[in-house]
Amino acid sequence: MFIKYDESNRIFHLQSGDASYVLGVTKQGYLAHYYWGRKVRGTALNRLLELKERCSFIPSTDLGQKELSLDTLPQEYPSFGSSDFRTPAFQVQLADGTTVTELVYDSHRVIPGKPGLPGLPGVYAEDASEAETLEIVLKDAHSGLRVTLSYTVFEHHNAIARSANIGNDSGLPIQLLRAYSASFDLPHDRFEMLQLSGTWVRERYVHKRKLVPGMQSVESRRGSSSHMQNPFIALLGEGSTETQGDVYGVSLVYSGSFAAGVEVDQFHTSRVFAGLNSFDFSWLLEPGESFQTPEAILVFSDAGLGGMSRGYHDLYRSRLCRGAFRDQARPILINNWEATYFKFNADKIEDIARAGKELGIELFVLDDGWFGKRDSDNSSLGDWFVDRNKLPNGLTDLVSRVNSLGMEFGLWFEPEMVSPDSELYRRNPDWCLHVDGRRRTQARQQHILDMSRQDVQDYIVESLSAILSSAPITYVKWDMNRNMTEIGSALLPANRQRETAHRYMLGLYSVLERITTSFPHILFESCSGGGGRFDPGMLYYMPQTWTSDNSDAVSRLKIQYGTSIVYPISTMGSHVSAVPNHQVGRITSLETRGNVALSGNFGYELDLTQFSEEEKVQVKEQVAIYKNIRHLVQFGDFYRLLSPFEGNETAWMYVSKDKSEAAVVFVSVLQEPNPPLDRFRLQGLDPAADYVLQGSGIAYGGDELMYAGLATPQFNSDFASKLYHFKKSE
Repeated sequence: MFIKYDESNRIFHLQSGDASYVLGVTKQGYLAHYYWGRKVRGTALNRLLELKERCSFIPSTDLGQKELSLDTLPQEYPSFGSSDFRTPAFQVQLADGTTVTELVYDSHRVIPGKPGLPGLPGVYAEDASEAETLEIVLKDAHSGLRVTLSYTVFEHHNAIARSANIGNDSGLPIQLLRAYSASFDLPHDRFEMLQLSGTWVRERYVHKRKLVPGMQSVESRRGSSSHMQNPFIALLGEGSTETQGDVYGVSLVYSGSFAAGVEVDQFHTSRVFAGLNSFDFSWLLEPGESFQTPEAILVFSDAGLGGMSRGYHDLYRSRLCRGAFRDQARPILINNWEATYFKFNADKIEDIARAGKELGIELFVLDDGWFGKRDSDNSSLGDWFVDRNKLPNGLTDLVSRVNSLGMEFGLWFEPEMVSPDSELYRRNPDWCLHVDGRRRTQARQQHILDMSRQDVQDYIVESLSAILSSAPITYVKWDMNRNMTEIGSALLPANRQRETAHRYMLGLYSVLERITTSFPHILFESCSGGGGRFDPGMLYYMPQTWTSDNSDAVSRLKIQYGTSIVYPISTMGSHVSAVPNHQVGRITSLETRGNVALSGNFGYELDLTQFSEEEKVQVKEQVAIYKNIRHLVQFGDFYRLLSPFEGNETAWMYVSKDKSEAAVVFVSVLQEPNPPLDRFRLQGLDPAADYVLQGSGIAYGGDELMYAGLATPQFNSDFASKLYHFKKSE
């Protein structure tokens, strides 16, 4: 039993992995936050809540207990307008136009396992014995508003899944204006907030800032989680590092516009929140209807940022990602995009595939340009039929030619988009997001299909299913290359137009569920101009994401390092591309490009037919090395050793779950004359075991590698790297 209820004190004690989360009901019925942190036994939990009367500008909620004020009470799902001036977790407009609400405890129940969220992605329990869910019902008697808070705790993960279901039990309509997934109050502000921010080809850079009074937050208003911000924040306690200190993570399982942040009040209390972005959002709740928020995943670690990351990695890899490929080794692929762009024919594709097979590559992926009349990015999105000018014998013939080489075949789609120059758009101009009378903004010369519409959803499912059923396709890259403008739907009434963006996401999730269920043998990889939608919501349907359109090895150090703060390595697509790099023009060695790309789902994105004999030998070696350590990279524990945001050198490693094997990558960016003779320490090994460096026969003690470290490699060129592979001696 992971959830304990002290009925006499009305306190809930949630024990999840090595963490405790404590909340309780005050005598007035308010739901208060008591504690979240390292696991405690719970001998005196009632003493964790302290109340104090403040000045007259802090209203007393109960005149019989003046020290109780909603403006200072640490709360679990705060409302607004009835004496709490801080950021609310939700807000509604009632039929009389007012926005005042006040939630009090009504009931609760504990459920074995974890119920799914209708129409939304989320973490799951494979067996009811591995998790428990607490549901707490709060009600506002005046308005008929009902909020059901859900908390799922896991036996083996320091994680809590939180969400809210907001219902209208009145006889009048209610307009929902804000609906966060989670909110909680921490007793002080002695934290740094970490966020993952950037832009296209520079995604998820690590940024930290100390909390100050007022609001600090991240958000997307783009209709997607975005390149610019990721739906995640972490709070790092004083003295926290990669390896030590208390760290609190909040990750939203959602792919649309979001908000997450911290408000520090005048008493230095920190209110943390995450959920749908309330900007330009509302949802009409008719009598008897309810609204389900996405879920937020809360992870606590007392072992620093690395401990928090591994907590997310284990949970997301095994209880968010689904399907046949969740636990399977992912194939090494060759993608033709940077080799040919739109200019190819069947013979050229077969030549690249043959070259890949000779080097040990397992999967060929045909990227953009195979459909409609797609010779550039100005046409044909939505026309999902084969371009017979490029592939005169059709897709079936090309797949057969690639399969005959002993390789699997994959295909690129951009199903959520439509080109103005397309048969689909000419037939159905109202199928895209638009507002009548307004111009229709284009980005990448395309519009966004209105996924809130059932007819659009059905068209996408039917047209893609026809292609995927036409040949033995085993991989799909699902791309999405612009953000939302003119967010409106031709089918929604005026009072529901601000529901469009969220209804789009619900429609997209429905399409993904239908397609991935119909084709369970296909490995789906999501993409949005690279990492523009690298979020837990997409990982629920597709177990990997193209990390960034920037495949430069040096740029990828920061991109992949930042991504690893939350996301498992098995979810990252990482490829070797040509030099000079097509995004930044940098020239790096094939060795370093390989060592960096080995740290993800490995592949190549260049013209293999142009390789020299020497390069072919090197690629063969890289492919063989990856096959040898693939189980470590994709399923081992990940440790960040040196940060590219803090110095010239970067290092990371993977350790098997039984600590019998490890792989380490070290990268030096720019060389300096007469560098110091330094060392870098490994992590996660068995200190009592000896480990043999493969290829050398030299044995090192696990304690020596972790406490004394390895000698920092010395290089005589920029952008240099080294790969180490250790196995425990028998």
